[in-house]
Amino acid sequence: MNAPSTSPSLSPRVTVIGAGKVGSTLTQRIVEKNLADVVLIDIVEGLPQGIALDLTQAQGLELHNRKIIGTNDYADTSNSDIVVITAGLPRKPGMTREDLLHTNAKIAVEAAKQAIAFSPNAIFILVTNPLDVLTYLVWKATGLPPNRVMGMAGVLDSKRLQTFISLELGVLVADIQAMVLGGHGDLMVPLPRYSTVSGIPITELMDEATITRLVERTRNGGAEVVKLLKTGGAYFAPASSACLMVETILYNQSRLLPAAVYLDGQYGLHDIFIGVPCRLGTTGVESVLELQLTEAEKNALHSSAESVRENINLALTALGMS
Repeated sequence: MNAPSTSPSLSPRVTVIGAGKVGSTLTQRIVEKNLADVVLIDIVEGLPQGIALDLTQAQGLELHNRKIIGTNDYADTSNSDIVVITAGLPRKPGMTREDLLHTNAKIAVEAAKQAIAFSPNAIFILVTNPLDVLTYLVWKATGLPPNRVMGMAGVLDSKRLQTFISLELGVLVADIQAMVLGGHGDLMVPLPRYSTVSGIPITELMDEATITRLVERTRNGGAEVVKLLKTGGAYFAPASSACLMVETILYNQSRLLPAAVYLDGQYGLHDIFIGVPCRLGTTGVESVLELQLTEAEKNALHSSAESVRENINLALTALGMS
């Protein structure tokens, strides 16, 4: 796929399921970057319509020509190129991502089933937590090939580590590349050896204690925001992370990004969605990059995967999908 056409009849279409803070911010990001038309859908009557109208009234100020539809009817989402699922309960102080499992699993699976009925050729991106588990469930529920289903969190977790490195060293964030593997949870696996500043590994720029502190802050990056906000979770950075994936796919940029993708032997893991670096393009996940890990890094990744697998099995049983 070449860069999307600006012709109204050929405009790419993205459906965003869930008009909460993540979904509404993602909609704003997509249209104001002039990437695609957006259909914002939610079960609450009036909410997506109001957000769509508000964003449409800003068109002349933001100088884009994208169409924004707010709806409660999945028929309006037909022929979408990408479907992003953000619907679900947000985290509250003291809650883990796993605490959201049963409720959000039902929401994500039902949303995916309704969306795929109207957009059978779409690529699905999961944002709702617990992200790795829900990505697996949506893959199962839709029957899609695994390259067309993925979870967002690898981008978000890596950008959080990138930010904390920038704040610690006082260097331009654009000069930093960070890499985080594993599930989007407390057992995620930040990789200092693969995190660099202008090509220099951070292991040569910071002592071990500082790196350990930044790694732990990254693992708790979402919880830190939840604790400060008190009434909900992060939404600006998650929306920007999902938008980057949408842009990469629509414009066939073939970028190497960490995402929750299906593994069938890579890293010694089978039949699971978990965060690893992959190449994204117009067909979805084009390939998975298998990094050379130390024994400790590999063990940490497998521990993270085991936690994800336990929650997958719980959710499959609860939903009668096992």
